[in-house]
Amino acid sequence: MTSMPLIFLSIFLHLVILIHSSPLAPALYVLGDSLFDSGNNNILPTLAKADYLPYGVNFVKAEFLGLPYSPPYMSIWRSTPVTGFNYASGSCGILPETGDLFVRTHCALFFVSSSLFSSLIDLFQRTVQSDLPMHFKSSYDLSEYLSKSIFILSIGSNDYIINYLQPNLYNTSKHYPPQPFAQQGFTYFFMNSQRLYSLGVRKIVMFEIGPIGCIPSITRKVRNKHNGQCVEEINQIVSLFNEGLPALLKNLTSTLQGSTFVLGQANFLGYDAIKHPSKYGLTDSETPCCTTWENGTSGCIPLLSPCPHAYQHFFWDAFHLTETVYSVVATRCFNDASFCSPFNIKQLIQL
Repeated sequence: MTSMPLIFLSIFLHLVILIHSSPLAPALYVLGDSLFDSGNNNILPTLAKADYLPYGVNFVKAEFLGLPYSPPYMSIWRSTPVTGFNYASGSCGILPETGDLFVRTHCALFFVSSSLFSSLIDLFQRTVQSDLPMHFKSSYDLSEYLSKSIFILSIGSNDYIINYLQPNLYNTSKHYPPQPFAQQGFTYFFMNSQRLYSLGVRKIVMFEIGPIGCIPSITRKVRNKHNGQCVEEINQIVSLFNEGLPALLKNLTSTLQGSTFVLGQANFLGYDAIKHPSKYGLTDSETPCCTTWENGTSGCIPLLSPCPHAYQHFFWDAFHLTETVYSVVATRCFNDASFCSPFNIKQLIQL
């Protein structure tokens, strides 16, 4: 996804302010794409950023975990907060080539690994090996801290939106049927998860790819070429990745001793809210709230006022969701073990 509203970092840390005598977890670390990018791309010469109004106009400052918001790693140069960092980068994908045309060519100084996802882990590795040790008395204390911290991942959408579904930019769809392409994603995700584990990570929440066949960036471009509200052919392609994700995460949990990988089942909820918006207090599940470039198929046009009732919309721009939808996802994952499984966030903290 090529724009990254600041407000969407709050998928786990917002809406309901819970008062705690101490944080529920020592830290929150975030890796992913534009759904979580809270400003890392702001300092990079790339179009994949959203550092302007109307992005952020309805940002809700509240936390579930009792922690400060994890600041974007690129914006912190003089100090290292022990409450967590955000490494997410707009246009990032699991596969090596995803995002190359949007980010890598502009920021080789920061992203040097084989894939942007792997490069985010490089930055986390720098944190673990160079920045954090000074804050702990021993390597054991640092290991305990990392093992109890929560790691949130949302990645994979761009491997479809700006890779597999862009035959004029990438050749992947010409060389790989949908199932082998999904398997490639599993392979790279498994390898990068092993890297995180080797750095001390033990508690990870990984979200499904949402129903991208329903996002305005796609539906509006083929408005007269499909039946219904969504392009179901695209949803079916993405479903192959989502269907394989539970087994992949279960395999990681059993293979990497002491780890717990949680699946965030966001696809069904998103699709259900699009098809039955009134169930979620929504009135519009098709139109972006902000005025976007290219007739509703891109990011918000700077400084134009968004719709007056954003809380009634599903989509904020052509790619991302509104606070209302993200708050539902956050609340479900924090409390409901059938949504974030096999453990919700509250249970994951206690492990």
